[in-house]
Amino acid sequence: MQTSMSEAVIAGAEAADLEGLPVPDYFPAATVREEDIDVFQSMEDKDVRKSIVIDKVPMPDLAPDEALIAVMASSINYNTVWTAMFEPIPTFQFLKQMGKAGGWEKRHDLPYHIVGSDASGVIVRTGSSVRKWKVGDHVVISPAYVDEQDHDTHRDGMLGEGQKAWGFETNYGGLAHYAVVRASQLMPKPAALTWEEAAVNPLCASTAYRMLVSDRGAQMKQGDVVLVWGATGGLGSYAIQLVLNGGGIPVGVVNSAEKAELLKALGCHAVINRADLEDGDPAILQQPEGWKRMGRAIRDMVGEDPHIVFEHVGRKTFGASVFLARRGGTVVTCGSSTGYEHLYDNRYLWMRLKRIIGSHGANLHEQWEVNRLIALGHVVPALSATYTLDEVGVAARSVQTNQHIGKVGVLCLAPHPGLGVTDPSAREKIGEHRLRTFRR
Repeated sequence: MQTSMSEAVIAGAEAADLEGLPVPDYFPAATVREEDIDVFQSMEDKDVRKSIVIDKVPMPDLAPDEALIAVMASSINYNTVWTAMFEPIPTFQFLKQMGKAGGWEKRHDLPYHIVGSDASGVIVRTGSSVRKWKVGDHVVISPAYVDEQDHDTHRDGMLGEGQKAWGFETNYGGLAHYAVVRASQLMPKPAALTWEEAAVNPLCASTAYRMLVSDRGAQMKQGDVVLVWGATGGLGSYAIQLVLNGGGIPVGVVNSAEKAELLKALGCHAVINRADLEDGDPAILQQPEGWKRMGRAIRDMVGEDPHIVFEHVGRKTFGASVFLARRGGTVVTCGSSTGYEHLYDNRYLWMRLKRIIGSHGANLHEQWEVNRLIALGHVVPALSATYTLDEVGVAARSVQTNQHIGKVGVLCLAPHPGLGVTDPSAREKIGEHRLRTFRR
């Protein structure tokens, strides 16, 4: 009986063996279905376990500039939660827009959407124009899906009109046994990491890097005080590490004593537990009195106001962020998980000469820079829990309800955690205790 492609990948088959095996006609994938768009009508709790379905889907054809990845592991990002809630708009609108472009883009317009914007895995096929990558390579995936023929892409990949978030604004995402990506999304998998450790990093780590370190973001310098909301979440966990690495002074905001201890284990000693400031009133931080309380708490800890506020929570924190940044300071924002319509007092912006910087994802160069830091062990994975693909609804629900810490991994083809390390000596140098910081 012939070994299947999936079995061969799991067994660590050589490239020649993978090239000689047929790819499967169908494969399991986490999807949302167009027919379910109205499933949450009149429901207050849009429980994503109701809308994420594991389907057997047909294998697509491969464009010349694409690679087919056997996905060993993936992770949950908030964009998967948005997709599964069909908010702010159903992502099928993105897929239909792609379909209108014709050509290879037409494949994406389907009545189901394969979700997931992170992945680690093995290349099993490459398109005819792929030059720098080959079958058998171990890779992680940049979620930035760019149009290389758009002139603005060559200024900055995130500025091109055709730029999309893979697995959110495109089909064939990472929460599946196989995924289709462009060659411009491929990066080498850090050899010291397991599949699930490698899978959780690309989207959140690179987004935080662009926001804080890149010349297109806040351009953090040594000694900068940086306020990080949600400091043990997916984005915040990487932001804290990048601030510390760059000689900054992070002030992390969390909502429990457990999360405060985790931040201290990362080296962040200025920690604000929201519960201490709220004093039983969760809405206080949306009011000037709450902003002043937080400002006093920050100054008590580090002696001054923040140079930079790392903002991704949105509606519930944005007014505070604008207030709390020091005179001439910067608020850098990449998202709005609690709502897109922000209210803030503009006097604190214009009269105190502050800046708001919008930041989205990361271009390929920024992705490679942060991937290098991860490979060197200067940034550790924020993996806190691992689920199987069959449990992806439960995994996404934990992120939807903010019950998670750091990043939530999902095993796809990998049969169990702990596989995929190809350089044990590099892992030993980084330290098992550091790599497991979020799983203690």
